[in-house]
Amino acid sequence: MNPSELRASIPALDEVVYLNTGASAPLPRPVAERVQQCVEGHGYESPTGDGMYQYAFDAYDEAREAVAGLLNAEESEIALTQSTTDSINRIACASEWEPGDVIVTTDVEHPSGELPWRRLADIRGVEVRMVETDRGRLDPDDVADVLDDDVRLVSLSATDWEYGRRLPVSAVTDLAHDVDARVLVDAVQAVGQRPVDVREWGADFVAAAGHKWLLGPWGGGFLYVRDGAEEWLTPRQIGYRGLAEVDGAEYEYKPGAQRLEVATANPAPYAGLTEAIERARSDGVDARAARIEELTDYLKSRLDGDRLLSPRSFHSGLVTVAVDDPEGVVDRLDDRGVKVRVIPSIDCVRASVHAFNTRGDLDRFVEGAGLAD
Repeated sequence: MNPSELRASIPALDEVVYLNTGASAPLPRPVAERVQQCVEGHGYESPTGDGMYQYAFDAYDEAREAVAGLLNAEESEIALTQSTTDSINRIACASEWEPGDVIVTTDVEHPSGELPWRRLADIRGVEVRMVETDRGRLDPDDVADVLDDDVRLVSLSATDWEYGRRLPVSAVTDLAHDVDARVLVDAVQAVGQRPVDVREWGADFVAAAGHKWLLGPWGGGFLYVRDGAEEWLTPRQIGYRGLAEVDGAEYEYKPGAQRLEVATANPAPYAGLTEAIERARSDGVDARAARIEELTDYLKSRLDGDRLLSPRSFHSGLVTVAVDDPEGVVDRLDDRGVKVRVIPSIDCVRASVHAFNTRGDLDRFVEGAGLAD
């Protein structure tokens, strides 16, 4: 990959130092252009050709193909959604829950990966068991200690959003499957930042979206459902996109992940998602990952050990640091054209390092935040 070309393709970087990709990424021109082309093609051209529905369905199919290739999945295992939160909720709402069922999760999940289970506790009487971590460090033995025959689902992140630490997804999946529980992975902080192979994880469900590390538009979410795992799901919403056939009053769900899709959706975000994935694979996901690792290691080398809350060794481009006044530091950096964010749950500042960043960007962050060693 050519980091300078990637950087030059993102107009926002002409104005600011952007270190907040873990929240939402600035859009490259080619991705924005693909979105605009889809809007115009769908609205201007398709009515005079094969029709607006066919145009949209072609965009959906292209996006599923792109996502499947990125994750080493089959197209039939991919459902298109609006976001990671949307994907997680579709799993929560499509499963049959009874009082006494248990859901296991961790204490470093994003609210999107916790609130659906809290709601099920309120309305269905399920039990939510929280496994504590050490700044995101999850010991599989601690998971094993809370697993029993009542556990129906284990939900965890691939990379936690607070400290940027990788969680042991494969090990947890093996433990969960030993008690016949399903596993859902929030992978939005992993996909696009590093290679993700869902076959290696072995999880039943993987939720993510394109608007962070893939540098895609908002609205391009996706959900992997392992072949056969869809039999665990009875969708609570129904529409033509999720059905194999309708015969009078009779209907049949599609056999794979697409049973979780419903009806008409704007094709433009999925066209942008496809472009973002194509560009990531053209650059090389491994090459982008190596660039993120090199820059992250440089940033950490400039941080005092007492300030650094993320692991010193490389896990991801998410770097959290302790400061006396997180909101004040973020505001001061913003005044200097440096974009980072507060993580309120642990009262710290988080910088997100992407392949388009430079060492100069990281120096401006360290010096502007008063973190220089």
